[in-house]
Amino acid sequence: MALGLRGRGASGKGLASETPATATAPSGAAGSRRFLLCLYLVGFLDLFGVSMVVPLLSLHVKSLGVSPVVAGVVGSSYGALQLFSSTFVGCWSDVVGRRSSLLVCILLSALGYLLLGVSTNVFLFTLARVPVGVFKHTLSISRALLSDLVTEKERPLVLGQFNTASGVGFILGPMVGGYLTELDGGFYMTAFICSSVFLLNAGLVWLLPWRETNLHSAENGWSLDQKHATAPRKSEGTLQGAATTPKVRWSEKKVQRPWVEVVSALKDMKSLIFSTLWDIFLVRLLMGVAVMLYYSNFVLALEERFGVRPKTTGYLISYTSALGTLAGFAVGPILRLYKHNSYMVLLHSSALTCLLLLLYSVASTMHVVVFSSTLLSFSTSIGRTCVTDLQLSAGGAQASGTVIGVGQSVTAVGRIIAPLLSGVAQEISPCGPPSLGAALALVAILIMSLNKPHSSGDGSKVLKRE
Repeated sequence: MALGLRGRGASGKGLASETPATATAPSGAAGSRRFLLCLYLVGFLDLFGVSMVVPLLSLHVKSLGVSPVVAGVVGSSYGALQLFSSTFVGCWSDVVGRRSSLLVCILLSALGYLLLGVSTNVFLFTLARVPVGVFKHTLSISRALLSDLVTEKERPLVLGQFNTASGVGFILGPMVGGYLTELDGGFYMTAFICSSVFLLNAGLVWLLPWRETNLHSAENGWSLDQKHATAPRKSEGTLQGAATTPKVRWSEKKVQRPWVEVVSALKDMKSLIFSTLWDIFLVRLLMGVAVMLYYSNFVLALEERFGVRPKTTGYLISYTSALGTLAGFAVGPILRLYKHNSYMVLLHSSALTCLLLLLYSVASTMHVVVFSSTLLSFSTSIGRTCVTDLQLSAGGAQASGTVIGVGQSVTAVGRIIAPLLSGVAQEISPCGPPSLGAALALVAILIMSLNKPHSSGDGSKVLKRE
């Protein structure tokens, strides 16, 4: 895939390596392609490590002797931390640069999973979730970096490919975790391996070919060059592309401290977020909670309803993840079929998700569970890509980290709500969480249907102010 140059590509200051002008475009495209492939590997390792541990958390908490409600409260602590950290970390990555923010987030997440490997009681378990809840934003920062690297037209395709690479990690992770958990001390061994994977990922980010990919664009607020891999930049007047988000500006007179710039940028983004993106964020919240409710007790529900062992459930999760990976390749053709109308793709994928959640909750055989899980992996993968693209179309590239961070904060609200709702719903029935998820998805569909006038003819420019 040939990469389009962002910003001042005609003058050779877009994505290009530091070569003479006659060789700038070809070498810049090659360097950007290598950089993209490395980022895909970062996404793969991230979800590989996480997916080994996350499906086992509910079983581990249960083994510590707590009730479902207490387990839900403990699970909500992660979402609460993500709620307050996502936006700040995203904006911080806009200010200090992607490389520094990626390294810090990966290393401190590794520390969290290391602590999880020694969590022999509820207190240690909760403590281990703190660094992960605050700094586990690797994928968000990577997506912001991808948005910096490619043109708007290519963005959904590149995001889909990134989700595909990450999904491959989610295929292998549950199989490894499901196998290890059946060994003596399997959960603790899995957590230590996850921490090691994150350390490996940090080394990969450190060795990424940053110098081959220069981001000399004022609209991004930061740049990469041979002398300064990640350095804040002063704005040269009003940001290029300010018509997209007129409120977002960096200091024109002096370089401020990073935390001052973060607070200033968040204040400038407030009007855009609450006036233009409220419906997209609300839909993201409702659909996110719906899918979280489906996964929240997936292992326990299959064990209680059908007597399926965790190892077998791990294989099922890996199977559905493989299909979700294939869905990433289908994003481009589907958007072309819908004439790049991301809003309508999101609406239809959400409707399919709602029906499948309802089907899963009333399933009487494992065949129906496998069928519903198969299609759910497809619909949720397409929906995630479309909602991210809609957010970035409205927010603009110069604040991509902030917009994605706000989106992650919205998802974090879901992570707070979902475990609580799941704990209460499980007291009623193992089918309670997915049934409640189907109801929330229906509300999201109604909101999108009522707000369809937001979509113009070109879906890639839904909500975009240009």
